[in-house]
Amino acid sequence: MFVCDACGQCCRNLHRSPIYRALHNGDGVCRFLRGNMCSIYETRPLICRVDESYEAFFKEQMSYEAYIQLNYACCKLLKSEAEG
Repeated sequence: MFVCDACGQCCRNLHRSPIYRALHNGDGVCRFLRGNMCSIYETRPLICRVDESYEAFFKEQMSYEAYIQLNYACCKLLKSEAEG
C-alpha cells in the first residue's frame, strides 16, 4: 500500500500529465486541493487512488512493487523541486 504523507505536491503539479487535465484550471493545481488535503478525498477520481489505479491501469505493465517505487520516486522529485 502506498503511504502518503499528505504534502500536496502531487496535487500541485497536475499539469505534468494530460490525464489530470480535468482536475485543474490550467494552473496545475487541483481545484479540489484545500491546503494540503483533498476536499473530495472519499469520492476522488480513480486516477487519484494510487493502489486502485495500479489494478485498473498498470498491473499488466509492471509489478506492484515497481509501481509503488515509481510513485515514491516521483513524490521525492516533486518535493525536492518544491524546496527549490
